[in-house]
Amino acid sequence: MDIVGRRKIWYGISAGVLIPGIILLAIFGLTLGVDFTGGTVVNVSTELPRAEIEEIVEDAGVSDSLITETGEDGFQIRFRDDVEIEPILNEAEGVSVERLEQVGPSVSRDLTTNALWSLLAVSLAITIYVAFVFRKVEHPTRFGGMAIVALLHDALFVLVAFSVFGKLFGVEVDAFIVTAVLTVIGFSVHDTIVVFDRIRENLLRKSGDFAEVVNGSINEVMGRSLNTSITTILVLLALFLLGGTSTTNFILALLLGMFSGTYSSIFIASPLLVSWNNFQVSRSAGKQK
Repeated sequence: MDIVGRRKIWYGISAGVLIPGIILLAIFGLTLGVDFTGGTVVNVSTELPRAEIEEIVEDAGVSDSLITETGEDGFQIRFRDDVEIEPILNEAEGVSVERLEQVGPSVSRDLTTNALWSLLAVSLAITIYVAFVFRKVEHPTRFGGMAIVALLHDALFVLVAFSVFGKLFGVEVDAFIVTAVLTVIGFSVHDTIVVFDRIRENLLRKSGDFAEVVNGSINEVMGRSLNTSITTILVLLALFLLGGTSTTNFILALLLGMFSGTYSSIFIASPLLVSWNNFQVSRSAGKQK
């Protein structure tokens, strides 16, 4: 399969999804949960149906709340309003407050800052690691650079999707989504390095056109990459369909990231190596003239 030869198609697909998505992300932003905005999280144990819990919360004066099931006899209530809801819930028949946690704005800012620093640290570590492992190949830093492009591609895809979900369905981004994005980054890098490692092996033992070596390497590992990804996606799909509502958004983020990570490692990161190589060859030829 001539993946490298059709690289402009793959670039176009990603650009067609991400560019409008980034514009929407810039316009609408993300619907942030209390983990980032500050607020109150309450876990209650009750056998009452969800509708009655919603009615109790509404009667307490909470106008903007997110209620999720935490098991067969429990709910988690998240809200931003400054309302003393614990006494009200305790007075309700059949309801027991198990945990109450208030998240202040300073904690929310720290969480946001730590998430950004984590992304930067991961990117730097990947670049250094890949440059070291691929040091015997000409221009090893380009492998690290393309791995960073792939992980940013996947992280942006997840964030863009949740920006749209937040606008259409009110889906909030919380600490679990940040965890999912970091997990997706790890998967993306792993999948990309598997392909890059085969390219490195073939570059060291084979001679020939760079694009042909890259394309052959992709085809050699494509089956393994797809099989690994499909089995993971099937497990996540089962969890998404059959699991509890408290983990739905987390699993959804992982599903989107796994799909994007598989696509980027095969159709984006590796072909970009060829595009970069062609650019450097053209640049060198221009200087010689």
